[in-house]
Amino acid sequence: MGRITRQVSDQSAGLSEGTRMGQEQDESLRMVSAAPLDAEPVSDEELRPHSLQGFIGQPRLKAQLELFLQAAQKREVPPDHILLAGPPGLGKTTLAMIVAHELGVPIRITSGPAIQHAGDLASILSSLEVGEVLFIDEIHRLPRAAEELLYIAMEDFRVDVMVGKGPGASSIPLSLPRFTVIGATTREGMLPSPLRARFGFTAHLDFYPCEELEKLIERSAAVLGIDITALACAQLSKRSRGTPRIANRLLRRVRDWAVVHDLRQVGPEDVEAALSLYQIDSEGLDRLDLAVIEAIVRSFGGGPVGLNNLSAMVGEESETVETVCEPYLVREGFLVRTPKGRVATQKAWSHLGLEAPEDVTKLF
Repeated sequence: MGRITRQVSDQSAGLSEGTRMGQEQDESLRMVSAAPLDAEPVSDEELRPHSLQGFIGQPRLKAQLELFLQAAQKREVPPDHILLAGPPGLGKTTLAMIVAHELGVPIRITSGPAIQHAGDLASILSSLEVGEVLFIDEIHRLPRAAEELLYIAMEDFRVDVMVGKGPGASSIPLSLPRFTVIGATTREGMLPSPLRARFGFTAHLDFYPCEELEKLIERSAAVLGIDITALACAQLSKRSRGTPRIANRLLRRVRDWAVVHDLRQVGPEDVEAALSLYQIDSEGLDRLDLAVIEAIVRSFGGGPVGLNNLSAMVGEESETVETVCEPYLVREGFLVRTPKGRVATQKAWSHLGLEAPEDVTKLF
């Protein structure tokens, strides 16, 4: 397997983006968050497959990627640059590592926020080996100067090093070996067009159906040493919001329940009891999700209600409600956004055990 190197800037700990970091902190506190955690005894990396064959889900993307890599190997050249786009927790980092493993080359790992200056990126690029994979997570958050440097490096395989300062400064081109950039982004629309155009293959990851999540949970349970029934896997998959990272996180909490209660095998009733303790219901909704739905239904008669009023009612920042909670509720049909505000659907009323008004029933 190829060597893995992580590149982290010391300055990344001092980011001044207070609002964004606050959002990430709020997100990491939720059991149903897709944000990664670092404190687990069995890390996400240990649960990751190391080959395309072992990667569960995304069948069309796997077929495309397999053809893409096989063609490069037959031509005996590094493959074109790859962009992985999709919501967090669906396997973008895992796929980047699989690409390096399938090619038999090292992988260098960094992220957009870790690169504070163009010089940070230049030092990484100048140390790459022939055929090496450079994985840039959250590539949409690269500084503008670093983006412009990356344009040239990806297309012409060179970087321009500035020597001297002021009027006497000069640019010296430094040739780079052929390498492959894999960029991962949760917001493809934030990437500038010149950067997107330099990727030869763009892969879009979709949310997982329950059947694929069940297979993933079975595999992860085997790695964690958990004896779990098929019905229990089905219960977990329904609560995982279509996201493998969330499925693995919930599985770990079910494992905790099994250890504390000395269970030899985990059944569906154990999954329900364990996740009820963490306030995660049968639809994967947690405390904040339910608070939003209840506020719209009980306090505002089903809506429409503005974001500021809604966030004040549930006691959360408006950005947290809009970016952390709402996307799943909208995707699953619990609420809709209208020009006048948020409106609860008939499904939301039913989920709370209430009968929707006639006008809501006709509308949805």
